[in-house]
Amino acid sequence: MDAIDRKILVQLQDNSSLSIAELADKVGLSQTPCWKRIQKLEAAGIITKRVALLAPEKIGLGLTVFVSIETSDHSAEWLDTFAKATSAMPEVMEFYRMAGDVDYMLRVVVADMAAYDRFYKRLIGTIPLKNVTSRFAMERIKSTTAYPMVGQA
Repeated sequence: MDAIDRKILVQLQDNSSLSIAELADKVGLSQTPCWKRIQKLEAAGIITKRVALLAPEKIGLGLTVFVSIETSDHSAEWLDTFAKATSAMPEVMEFYRMAGDVDYMLRVVVADMAAYDRFYKRLIGTIPLKNVTSRFAMERIKSTTAYPMVGQA
């Protein structure tokens, strides 16, 4: 990846609905070379998809919960079962295996406390868990999907 590729990625992360003409103008290329670079970035798996970002509170999903999970079972079979069950839950927006005192971390988005309680009961019913700790976000201070481009001036 060179500086032009990074400029393309910065622009697309900010607004993926830009036309090729607009994007090419912003990064200092003509349309065809710009389009070819985007195709290469997609083929390399750097650009994985283009999506519309929504305001969760505007669609009735006003409660964000960070869920820390500890388990006594660290087998591959347990993880496979847990990962499949948890990944299938639409409320789970992000799911990480962690280092440190917590084994897994989920970011869950639901309408309200009652919806979270229903989610929690489904979660603990999937597979044995040692400890589940829920932390409720009071305010979103920063939220971005744009990765910083290393090496960009």
